[in-house]
Amino acid sequence: MMDLTQPQWVKHVLLHPFEGFEDLRWKKGGTLKYTAVIIFALFFALIAWDRWCGFQFRPLPDALFSVTPYLMKSVVYFGTWVLGNWAVCTLLEGEGSMKNICIYSSYALIPYIVCTFINVFLSHILVQAELVFFSTVYYVGLLWTGLLLFNAIKAVHQYSFTKTVAAIVLTLFAMLVILFLAVLLLSLFQKVYVFIYSVYTEILYRARV
Repeated sequence: MMDLTQPQWVKHVLLHPFEGFEDLRWKKGGTLKYTAVIIFALFFALIAWDRWCGFQFRPLPDALFSVTPYLMKSVVYFGTWVLGNWAVCTLLEGEGSMKNICIYSSYALIPYIVCTFINVFLSHILVQAELVFFSTVYYVGLLWTGLLLFNAIKAVHQYSFTKTVAAIVLTLFAMLVILFLAVLLLSLFQKVYVFIYSVYTEILYRARV
């Protein structure tokens, strides 16, 4: 296969989900720069879906706005997926590096991102009776991304079909464990901070008295 530019690699992977990632691995294509752009696009797509979608298809957004939930759903969840898959597949003798897992997984998200933006646009020109078109676009994007993600993990680690399924299931479990430990760690840090701050304020109070 001829060498392709980065945009051509993205197009090739999207249009050839079964052999695209194998070609990408063989030619060592892909770049973290595109990954960063894709994750930012995912972050922006989630905001657009919640904040700008037509009221006929989505409830009106809250008046208050915070970027934290969208960072969680995009950057944190994606980072946890990459870390969890790398940890699991290291034990399962996978061949993929963390960099390649990150790149391949991000490329797989493109259909979901594109279909999300399409639905945001459609929500302002369709009526409730045409919900089937809205739902079709959503599920096409979701299934296409799922297919790409499956083949991305299969190609990057050189797994069989069965082993890929097992790796994905274990990765999802690893994500739950990582997020649970992260919440516990943040809670611990918060309690330590409150304790230190209380001691500090008590010392200041007694010093003034």
